[in-house]
Amino acid sequence: MPGSRSTPLAIGPSLRWDALSRKLPTDLGDVLEVGCGRGAFTGRLVRRAKRVVAIEPDHQSFVIAQQQLGSSVQLRNIECSELSSSECFDTVCAFEVLEHIEHDRAALEDWIEHLRPGGHLVLSVPADSKRLGDWDEMVGHYRRYDRKEMKNLLEGVGLRVVDISQYNFPAGYFLETARNLIARRTLRKGAADKNFAERTAGSGRLFQPESSFTAAVMRLVSLPAIALQRAFPDRGLGLIAIAQLD
Repeated sequence: MPGSRSTPLAIGPSLRWDALSRKLPTDLGDVLEVGCGRGAFTGRLVRRAKRVVAIEPDHQSFVIAQQQLGSSVQLRNIECSELSSSECFDTVCAFEVLEHIEHDRAALEDWIEHLRPGGHLVLSVPADSKRLGDWDEMVGHYRRYDRKEMKNLLEGVGLRVVDISQYNFPAGYFLETARNLIARRTLRKGAADKNFAERTAGSGRLFQPESSFTAAVMRLVSLPAIALQRAFPDRGLGLIAIAQLD
C-alpha cells in the first residue's frame, strides 16, 4: 500500500514475526491492532489485510508510527476503550500487550467486543510464568503465561482456541539472560520508582534499531536465530495464541 514502509525489527521481534507470519492467514480482512507501538508489525500486517486500524496510547511511539506508516493505516492515539462500539473487525491483534495489563480478562473482553462472529484474536505474550524476572519488572509486565493458563483465559471469555504454540528457541534464552542483566542494573538506578504505566510506555522503545547500520546488523544476527527457531518448533520463551469467536 502507498505511504508505508516496514519498520526494522530487533532480534526478538524478528523471531516473533517469523513465527507469527507462518501461522497468520494470507487474508486477514479488516484488522484492529491494539498497542501497535512504533508500527513494526503494523506495516507487515497491511500486506495481508483489507484495512488496518492501529491504536497506540503512548504519544511518543504513536508519532514514530505515523512517520513509518504514512496513510496506509488508520492510526489513532487512543486506548481501546475509546473505540466506537460499532467498529468491528475480522482480526484483532495484540502483540506483547496483554502482559502489561493488570486485569487481563477484562481487556480481552473489551477487545473481542470489536470482533465479528467467525473472526480471530491473535496474541503474542512472554511464556513460562516461573521465569518472571528483572526484565519483566523493568518493562511493566504483570505476568508471563503458561499454555494451560492462556487456554483457560481465552475459553473463559467465550473464544475457541485454534492454536497455542511457543517460539524463539534457543535464542530467547540468551536474550532473556542479557535483558535480565541489563534490567538488574537499571532497576538499581531508579527505574523501579516508575509506575507500571510509565514502564509500559517506555518498553516499546527499548533496543530498537535507530540507524540503517544497526538495522542491518540485527537482520544479519537474526538470520541464524530464525533458522534455529524453525529447526526446533514449538519451543521457547515466547507464546502465540490464536482463537476464534464462533
